[in-house]
Amino acid sequence: MIDKARRFAIEKHGRQTYGDKPYSYHLDKVVELLAPYGEVAQTIGYLHDVVEDTDVTLDELAREFNQFIADAVAILTDQTGANRREKKLKTYALMENVTGELQVALVVKAADRLANLQACIKYNRYDKLKMYLEEHEHFKTAAFRPGLSDDLWQQINELLDVSTL
Repeated sequence: MIDKARRFAIEKHGRQTYGDKPYSYHLDKVVELLAPYGEVAQTIGYLHDVVEDTDVTLDELAREFNQFIADAVAILTDQTGANRREKKLKTYALMENVTGELQVALVVKAADRLANLQACIKYNRYDKLKMYLEEHEHFKTAAFRPGLSDDLWQQINELLDVSTL
């Protein structure tokens, strides 16, 4: 299922880029971080932006994969809003209420954030790093669950601590 998700996501993201790289670069980095969390997490990792950034619908994801995958991607898809702040506030409010097996979506979100932070540092995108730092407390309140993906959160916290020096 991981290979199918990768092919599907790359096809649907088309010519989108992540900085100056093909979008697959970002997806592969996220999924690499998710390797210890299994096939379902990796599958969701490849699909995490496909509804938000393409014309793919949640119904299409449910048909192509399954309802659980679609439900997890729905958690990761930004809600509508007038600006980033409004979208994130609505999205984080939904994440705060995630329980049970769907918490795998929160593991994917942590891997996505970590991959973004690593890219910010690697490519000197300190403007984006500052944005993530400003959002961090609200993001952590919404997405962190003790014992769920502590290793990812430790790396996130270490990168943000270094960035404040």
